Amino acid sequence: MYKIGIDVGGTNTDAVILDENLKLIHSVKIPTSEDIETGIAGALKQVLNETGIDRELVTHAMLGTTQCTNAIVERKKLAKVGVLRLGYPATASVLPFTAWPEDMVDTLSNTYALAQGGYEYDGSELSAFSETEIRDILQNWKNKVESVAVIGVFSSLKSEQEEEVGRIAGEVLGSSVPISLSSSIGSVGLIERENATILNAALMKVMALTSDGFEKALKREGVTNAAIYLCQNDGTLMSLDYARKFPILTIACGPTNSIRGAAYLAGLENAMVLDVGGTTSDIGVLTGGFPRESSLAVDVGGVRTNFRMPDIISIGLGGGSIVREINGEVTVGPDSVGYQITEKALVFGGSELTTTDIAVRLGKVQIGDRELVSHISQEFAEKAYAKMAEMTEEAIDKMKTNSDDVTLILVGGGSVIIPEELSGVAQIIRDPNGAVANAIGASISQISGQYEQIYIYAKQARDEALQDAESKARTQAVLAGAIKETIEVVEVDEIPLAYHPDNANRLRIKVVGNLV
Repeated sequence: MYKIGIDVGGTNTDAVILDENLKLIHSVKIPTSEDIETGIAGALKQVLNETGIDRELVTHAMLGTTQCTNAIVERKKLAKVGVLRLGYPATASVLPFTAWPEDMVDTLSNTYALAQGGYEYDGSELSAFSETEIRDILQNWKNKVESVAVIGVFSSLKSEQEEEVGRIAGEVLGSSVPISLSSSIGSVGLIERENATILNAALMKVMALTSDGFEKALKREGVTNAAIYLCQNDGTLMSLDYARKFPILTIACGPTNSIRGAAYLAGLENAMVLDVGGTTSDIGVLTGGFPRESSLAVDVGGVRTNFRMPDIISIGLGGGSIVREINGEVTVGPDSVGYQITEKALVFGGSELTTTDIAVRLGKVQIGDRELVSHISQEFAEKAYAKMAEMTEEAIDKMKTNSDDVTLILVGGGSVIIPEELSGVAQIIRDPNGAVANAIGASISQISGQYEQIYIYAKQARDEALQDAESKARTQAVLAGAIKETIEVVEVDEIPLAYHPDNANRLRIKVVGNLV
């Protein structure tokens, strides 16, 4: 029995095959294609052909992809979204799409409506919900929108109104128009939760194309018995159907795949991970075997959101970063030759001086032809190398929560450029398979489920609230593809809302389980 993991990066697409004991059988790394899907199909074909394994023995196939992230950044392939906010007239002073980039608003059509409904912080109605009003709005949107985002005031406390709108939308618009409910996506904070829900709705078309393309690529290669999963941005997996409902959960899954893969390769549950690609380096923290989540609102493509995102710092330092001397000062990046490094870097006969060339010149790594960089002075190379070390040390320092030296796991194809010693680092761990840690992380991950809600302990006992949240988190994990009997709680966050008179608490529970 085998598992296939594929991870699409900005520079390379990696594919690995693991056996039933999660032992790495083979890996390949090919340049990421412009349309991404061609690269996925190419990596899949190559890794299968080079191993010659029986396709019928592949039981699981996992994909980590940048498709959704790219769609937001490039404003391409996004759906026309209708935004329905429940909370009129109380929320009319700040309209949907406020503070969004203009080009993004134009792409999504700027279609929105404010309807009566929503809740107060104590669960009472903000204004009377009207089914007739909702039906009129949705009827007016027929054939105008491709996806709908529904947001209610304090729906993280009570979600009944959003669910009712979802039911009505299914009747009026039909099953071909997907519905995103904010209570299942974002956290507390109306505007940030609304923004995340709109993005999720906008990504429905992208995810449909990506998931369908992955399925077809597997079938073309004769992989017909495999359960198919996509990677989430918390270092776990979700089923194809679940991903089609929550495409926003794939954003930033690349770095978390690398963190999970690094944990597996190093055999550690707590460490810092540096994933060095061709263009950028991502730094994250491994806590209890999973990536640490960000506690702050996160900017996605110029849009402020509050949905679950990993705590990652990215810097413009990679194996293809361009090195220059400007007015006597050495600069590194942020521009890069990216996937064209084998054509443009000096050691490969190109004309651009890159960080890889510097590492080769100093004898840190043997790649390409060292004679092609022999003209670079030792002094300049050492200054450039010191600059690369400085950039890395500064980023590591920003991720620390105390002054102690950390254990650093180095992964990624560009990790050869990182110095052997760094200030603030007690130990650096490298693995021969670190270049494909991202694809390994995709292959070894479990299924997660998460539930977050505001509970008022004056009205509901704390133990009862904990049981309710855990039950709903377990349900989410099962929907995402986990085996019910294997699910266990891995994280509980309980945050009191100080301004609330009835002892309200924001409760978030995360569970993980094994793949079906």
